Amino acid sequence: MAELPSGLLEACVVFGAPSDKLRDIYQLHQQNKLNEPPLLDAEVLQVHAPPFVTKETNSNQAIGPAFSRVQRRRSFIKKKRRDRVAETLSNGDTANRAEVSSATEDISVPKDLDLIALPQLCFPGGLQLANEQKDDSYHFLVFTDLFGNRTHGVVVQYYRSVQSCQEGVVQNGHRWNSSKSRLYAPFAVCVISKFPYYNALRECLSCLLVQLRPARQADIEETIKEFSAKLSLVPLPPPGQLHVSFSLRPLQVVLPSREDQDSPVIDIDLHLPFLCFTHTTLLQVLSCLLQEQRLVLFSSDWARLTLVAESLLLYLQPLCWQQPYVPVLSRGMLDFLMAPTAFLMGCHISHFEEVAAETEDLILVNVDDGIIQSSGSETIDLPAVPLSAAESFISRAECLQLHYDLELCHLGVGTDANALRCQRRDWQRRLNTQIQNIALELVVNIFRDVQDFLNHEHRVFNSEEFLRTREPADQSFYKKVLETHIFHSFLRDRLNRKRDTFSRMEQNTRNNGHRNRAMTETPRRPPMSELSRTGYSSYASPSDRLSKRLGASLPNLEQPASDAVTAISLSRPASFRKMTPDIGLKLPQKAVKVFRLPEFPPPLAYHYVQNYYSDMVGSLGKAINATPPEESALLARYHYLRGLVNTVSNKRLDALEDFQSLYKTDSEIFPSQMVKSLVDSLPEAERLQADRRPELKRLISRVKRDQEREQASHANGHEEDAVKRFKLPKKYMQLEEFVKCVQESGIVKDHGTIHRLFDALTVGHQKQVGPELFRVFYTIWKETEAEAQEVCLPASVLEHIEPSECVFKLSSSVKTSRGVGKIAMTQRRLFLLTEGRPGYVEVAQYRDLEEVKVSSAPFLLLRIPSLKLRVRGRKEAFEANLKTETELWNLMVKEMWAGRNMADQHKDPQYMQQALTNALLMDAVVGSLQSSKAIYAASKLAHFDRIKTEVPMMVPKTTAETLKHKINPSLELAAPQPVDVLLYTPGQLWVSVSGGKVMVFDASSWSLTHTCQVGNVKLNCMLGVDKDQVWMGSEDSVIYIISMVAMVCNRQLTEHRGEVTGLALDTDKYSQKVAYSCSAEGTVMVWDVSTLQVKRHFRLSCDRLVSVSGWNGKLWCCSRDSIMEVWRNGSLKHRLNLPEKQKGATTTFSSLLLLSEREELWSVCVDSGEVCIWCMKDPTKPFHRVVLQDCSGCYCMIKVKNQVWVGGVGRSSTKGKVYILDTERREVLKELHGHSDKVTALCSAEDRYILSGAGKHDGKIAIWKVE
Repeated sequence: MAELPSGLLEACVVFGAPSDKLRDIYQLHQQNKLNEPPLLDAEVLQVHAPPFVTKETNSNQAIGPAFSRVQRRRSFIKKKRRDRVAETLSNGDTANRAEVSSATEDISVPKDLDLIALPQLCFPGGLQLANEQKDDSYHFLVFTDLFGNRTHGVVVQYYRSVQSCQEGVVQNGHRWNSSKSRLYAPFAVCVISKFPYYNALRECLSCLLVQLRPARQADIEETIKEFSAKLSLVPLPPPGQLHVSFSLRPLQVVLPSREDQDSPVIDIDLHLPFLCFTHTTLLQVLSCLLQEQRLVLFSSDWARLTLVAESLLLYLQPLCWQQPYVPVLSRGMLDFLMAPTAFLMGCHISHFEEVAAETEDLILVNVDDGIIQSSGSETIDLPAVPLSAAESFISRAECLQLHYDLELCHLGVGTDANALRCQRRDWQRRLNTQIQNIALELVVNIFRDVQDFLNHEHRVFNSEEFLRTREPADQSFYKKVLETHIFHSFLRDRLNRKRDTFSRMEQNTRNNGHRNRAMTETPRRPPMSELSRTGYSSYASPSDRLSKRLGASLPNLEQPASDAVTAISLSRPASFRKMTPDIGLKLPQKAVKVFRLPEFPPPLAYHYVQNYYSDMVGSLGKAINATPPEESALLARYHYLRGLVNTVSNKRLDALEDFQSLYKTDSEIFPSQMVKSLVDSLPEAERLQADRRPELKRLISRVKRDQEREQASHANGHEEDAVKRFKLPKKYMQLEEFVKCVQESGIVKDHGTIHRLFDALTVGHQKQVGPELFRVFYTIWKETEAEAQEVCLPASVLEHIEPSECVFKLSSSVKTSRGVGKIAMTQRRLFLLTEGRPGYVEVAQYRDLEEVKVSSAPFLLLRIPSLKLRVRGRKEAFEANLKTETELWNLMVKEMWAGRNMADQHKDPQYMQQALTNALLMDAVVGSLQSSKAIYAASKLAHFDRIKTEVPMMVPKTTAETLKHKINPSLELAAPQPVDVLLYTPGQLWVSVSGGKVMVFDASSWSLTHTCQVGNVKLNCMLGVDKDQVWMGSEDSVIYIISMVAMVCNRQLTEHRGEVTGLALDTDKYSQKVAYSCSAEGTVMVWDVSTLQVKRHFRLSCDRLVSVSGWNGKLWCCSRDSIMEVWRNGSLKHRLNLPEKQKGATTTFSSLLLLSEREELWSVCVDSGEVCIWCMKDPTKPFHRVVLQDCSGCYCMIKVKNQVWVGGVGRSSTKGKVYILDTERREVLKELHGHSDKVTALCSAEDRYILSGAGKHDGKIAIWKVE
């Protein structure tokens, strides 16, 4: 049987006093022998769990059409009434039911349901009879199983007179006397659901009570059963913008959906804790939860306990509370509070004194009075939330509008109850969103920097470093938090690069946070992790950056929208503040749609239920037809819902078809487990039918493929759960272990640099690094970093340096030719920080240096070592008596000078960053070796200085003039990755590197803005299809679609059977936009861009099809062995082959370019240095060839203005080359040398710049100016 989707109802259980006890008490009451109503033990009276109706199949398998059909069940032995007498049936007749000798009955209940503890949780204060009718009361329960899965219950207690409970019962031949005063007994109805639909289920129970009040006792069980059966027919909405509503007279009940797959359902009023606590107290409570303390909530209202507890845990999302959690403890469960572990529990305020006196180390939270204290004293001695995060939270929370009445001031009095409830629901949803944003920002501000101390490759968190870099006042808080389960699972998610609400907000606010910090603080040396991340653009000189106009299509490039995140002034009166507390945090809110279910049928008749589901499928079909294709997210939700309904109706193939369509609409909500279960449960006949439907056949083969991949990853012992803390080594390390240890420490990731560091530390002895030497090196590195971060420059100095500059190294106080002071080294220059009144004396910018050497200065009879610098444009040399530091500074300054020259020549800021890293490592090596060989050892790290002296790397003049800038997408990786594909869309550069990683750069600053994973294998092609869609063809045969606005990859085209190699846009004969895609085995598909449907497809016979282009009603397709001109219907018009004399043993076409205005076709081959030019009208042979000098092969071509740019590889040096050809004269204009590996990708940025990407030995992107 297929796994069934979860529905609203797991079970409905009724509790009350045993009927025989009630009868006895009622008799005493009638005889006036009862002083006060007694307290009784509750027992289970009824259990209702789906399926409620079944149809017997040929295989003797009962199929019940209901959601949440509980398959795992167990027996529960329930006491029967001792005296079962004639019961009145609904038609008025009486029927005698045979009395069974046994005094118990065995009823079937869901396996996870604990009916032993449930009665006392439904009556947490005890089952107390009453002399008068009492108001109904509701409260909420949470149950947690051994695996941490939560189930939720909503309980209503209502009272019925004991007399009506005993109606129709004859005692000793007489009816009971009803003239005496009445006695009332409470009953509890508990609806249990897998999801926390607290408000919705409370509304459902309110509707049930409307039916129960006038009902006779004999009808109550049937009424509750019908009610339960109706709820079992309700499907849950999929994650996203579609809610589900249904009518339970007199109310219309709405089930809100989750925001996304990983988000919880929120169906409570999240502002309740803000009404109960001051902002400071609320932060104290949240701090206790983050530190996993033993927390007890107290209230006089049972309902308030759960609602406040649930809200508090939702504030911590996506951090997840994993300790014991029982928000309602009955009086018989108080011993739970003796548990030694952390927990969150709740109990009645009447037990406050008792709990405070008898238990230690508890945090007691009085919800009613808004007070927090510990069980030992009236205060709590625990670290508070970090101050900056707390201040931001409080300033935003003060702007919240928490009172609905203020919203109603300008509105008339409503007359429609459902409309009023809808209005209130919308207000609550907006407020909940604001509170979620504010709470999420708090979590992000607390844990934002964790990312900088992770090593994903080795799954290590450098906790000591993280702690050391916290503010001193916050360190005690972080020490406690870092040891918790809640933080450990959060770390695991970060190491798995989970895309959740935290990562999205962290990314959206990160640059902004750094910008704000730069404005308000003295620039401090950033940790290397931060330096490498910002290195994409930090050192680009303003003249090397592209025009802001390139990014003009991005919103507000000059001042990003997220700038608005700056703190709201606390001095303004709250009443005048604009009511947007989450300004700068909001993501675009999607409009919510509500799908209304059909009216419920009689829920206990099989054929009525089947008709009900047919009606629902019909309604969903209408909704799908009425939704335009561009609203793909909404279409996905309708398909998902229809798939659920078809699944429970046993229409498996229809369900699979609906789920298949999610790939094209929103693959993020694809229910893998359910589809796998459906596929496994297909009978032979249906499997054969599925094989005859291509889309289902594809889906089934994909499910099988995913299963195999999953099994393989489990077999390989996937380390997705491993999280290690960085620890210093305890034994000697060979090179391989040393590389791993340095990467884990976060000092540097680049393999080449680590190899040079290993050589430096092992100079003069065995090639291994001891634990003591590494400890000393690591300590000095960190101490130097900390000292540099503490350098506080006065304002008079700051005005002379760039805002992004930081001091990375400061000498001791020395005498120089320009006065006495300390020499400061930044990433751009050297300057003297003069003694006495701190002042600034410029020494030199690295690019202006002409000579750096060690000299000696006379002092009495001695010669003191000094550093001598000659600077361009200055007559006087600068000399500093650095004494013992001279040799080290000589090495460091030379390396920075060489790095600056390399960076300027190659327009590549990364060289400067690498030189800085080398210089700092030299400093740490000299400090840790403390021997005569220390300087020689440090010189092993002088990488650029050695290159400069050994192999002068002059960049050819043509290249230097054309090259504008370089980007390194592999900046944070241990080794360069090849650039597979480049694509420019207005304001953004898309870069695909190996394994499906896609990086998006802002085209005005070349800073990295987004990173996303698209599949798990190499991407072959990218295409901007419209303003919001980028298509990406992958080796795994899927075309992935990324939304440029939301920056999510949630749609896939799965029709191709081989790896997708080419994509192109064109218009068909009706001027409609169409997209072409081709795959390696020769298939070409034509797509309707708006509906994502295949309009036609055909197969070409060729050896690996690599690209497709449309022109003038025909397609030009390039394969390795030929170029084909094809009619739109797929029939071949021409096949172009290279002449025999030009065919080598492996000659293969690599790229094809149509010059439509010249009616020419240009082609290049991977192992030929020639460009062949063909005439489209007579393409029998190339009529012209252009020989590219010193070229052994070409990989890509692009046309810009009247030029063709060709990317290839040199014959003599195997370095990457870009050739620029004139289209009219058909000759080479320029030959550019910008890469150390073959040029694999080219793209154009608005015909003003060309971007080229290179193979794995280079891995960089060069940006060239188009003349």
